[in-house]
Amino acid sequence: MVFVAACQTGGDADVAGETQGAANEASFSSETGPATSRAASAREKLLSQEKFDPTALAQASIATDKRYFIDFRSRYALSYGHTFVVFGRVDSRGQEVGVEVSGLAPASDDPAVYAAGHWVPVKSSTGWTDGDSEFEYMTAIWRVMLTKSEYDKVVADIRELQESKTHWHAVVYNCNAYLGDIASSMGYRAPNQWLMPRDYITRLRKMNGGKDAIGWTAPSARTPPGFS
Repeated sequence: MVFVAACQTGGDADVAGETQGAANEASFSSETGPATSRAASAREKLLSQEKFDPTALAQASIATDKRYFIDFRSRYALSYGHTFVVFGRVDSRGQEVGVEVSGLAPASDDPAVYAAGHWVPVKSSTGWTDGDSEFEYMTAIWRVMLTKSEYDKVVADIRELQESKTHWHAVVYNCNAYLGDIASSMGYRAPNQWLMPRDYITRLRKMNGGKDAIGWTAPSARTPPGFS
């Protein structure tokens, strides 16, 4: 979750720009990659969907020669939203197996603790939080496929972060910063940690994934499912 007093200026114009960027990325991939490539077709299908398509994600995953993955994801929340990673392997159908979740969040569900975390560091959790496993709440994803050795290194780095990052602060060290440390450990560049979660994951993908990235971004910052 992110404190974004200045990031609110992005608004719908920024959302529109990200959506157009996604469309351009899909078009670029089609123009420069083999038109009949199963991998390229699956990536483009996923990227162009208005609603997230788990089947397209599975197809894009098994089209690679790697069977381990880490997802950088964002989702809706009652406040700004949340970023987190999901990691594991995929089977022959692209279904996720042995999945784990890690993200930085206040350890307490008490709204007063969350509010206090905008002023002082509060004790954090680094595992699963409610909503992380629901595709309908996801607003962006970047999947990186890995070899077994690459995966083992990423998991080891995540374990170290889970041990060392014991406090959450909305401004100083938030869920975006936590994901940025994971991305950096993999040799990637990380965006500004004060972006809205959806924008953070989208920019992380665009900064590092290139035209062959497996990813998706919700086309608009619409109201979370179940809320009006």
